[in-house]
Amino acid sequence: MDLPKPFLTRMEGELKEKFPAFLRCYEEPPVRGVRANLLKCTAEEFARLAPFPLGETVPWAEGSFYIGEERPGAYLEHFAGLYYCQEPSAMCAAPLLQVQPKERVLDLCAAPGGKTTQLAAAMAGEGVLIANEYVSGRAKILSQNVERMGVRNCAVVSASAEELAEALPAFFDKVLVDAPCSGEGMFRKDPEAIGEWSEETVARCIARQRDILDAAARLVRAGGQLVYSTCTFARGEDEGQAEDFLARHPEFALLEQHRLMPHEVKGEGHFAALFEKRGEDEPRKARPFPVRRDRAAEKAWREFAADFFVSPPEGTVTALPDGRLFLLPEGLPALPGRVLRAGVELGEYNGKRFMPAHALAMSATREEVRRFVALEREDAERYLHGEALAGERLDGFGGSGGSDGGAALTKEGWCMVGYNGYPLGLGKLAGGQLKNHLPKALRAAKLS
Repeated sequence: MDLPKPFLTRMEGELKEKFPAFLRCYEEPPVRGVRANLLKCTAEEFARLAPFPLGETVPWAEGSFYIGEERPGAYLEHFAGLYYCQEPSAMCAAPLLQVQPKERVLDLCAAPGGKTTQLAAAMAGEGVLIANEYVSGRAKILSQNVERMGVRNCAVVSASAEELAEALPAFFDKVLVDAPCSGEGMFRKDPEAIGEWSEETVARCIARQRDILDAAARLVRAGGQLVYSTCTFARGEDEGQAEDFLARHPEFALLEQHRLMPHEVKGEGHFAALFEKRGEDEPRKARPFPVRRDRAAEKAWREFAADFFVSPPEGTVTALPDGRLFLLPEGLPALPGRVLRAGVELGEYNGKRFMPAHALAMSATREEVRRFVALEREDAERYLHGEALAGERLDGFGGSGGSDGGAALTKEGWCMVGYNGYPLGLGKLAGGQLKNHLPKALRAAKLS
């Protein structure tokens, strides 16, 4: 691997006698890992259902495993949201916050969503989780991953750190800053990162990280905690950034700091520091998320929900300006920037009928719906390809976690479509067919 010479010179000066071991690790393949989605299954259940062999557990992240599989995202279980593919070292940062249900939590630089979904699992659907990503294209990917993992209490927003700090000062119990960095920990798994690296890039990242951290400091309430992390080895972006932050913000104290190096742990490398904001002020109140009422749409939603769910979900429903209905997390504040997701997307009303959203199915369980169509692997793959399925192929495969029992496949209407008891999306039983309502953008061309 042709690593940049200035990078090697710097690392040799820092690591000294450990440098040869560090250099040898680049002769090895990258380390891969997956994390069970604890919102949907336990680690033990995932170990039983995993579609490929699992290695030993990742010691710093609950429900996580090392793997050798090179295409872990190309399986039905991945589409069902049973796991997240995440580099093992990167799993170390979110657990430092020890988030609890009912807290207010912010992932400030959240895409593609690995750390967001770790935080969501710890919150168990309670409290307010805000996942922010400034780059709009990356924010869309973040939103899709939050949806796939079935997170109910998360809003996804695209705003600057400064905009959030202006809107929500001292609002959060916990804030995670996985900052944009020079990506030196990506060299082994993403060769393109080598070509993008330069000493000038490191300097630009240090300046950007400083600004983001200053905004993050304003977002944390007194008594709250902040984690700063990167996937790089440059001390100016890591320990140096932490030291400078403390010098600028004496109200914070460093509780712990970790540097995972690829020649010392099984992973690509990561840095994480945990700070606490000293003081006793109460968390700031914020304006609630604006509720936009559309009575016709809400009526259509309630009629759909009464038929689809055993017990329809409760909570405040709002319509975003684009017409989508959302079930808001309790306590969600008004948000700056562009809101991509405000809790669970319920669907849209076109003036005549209610069309449920894919996110609604992914956030529910088999036991919560009246009609669950359970597919065998072959038909599940056909469903993910976007095909409709003939009703006779479903005989004997259906079931319901709700009150309809064996009538699940004979009563026409909307249903949850799933595999191994977990949702893949929505379908509609009509005229002896299961019509496919998986969004075209999510359909899979080829599975493993």
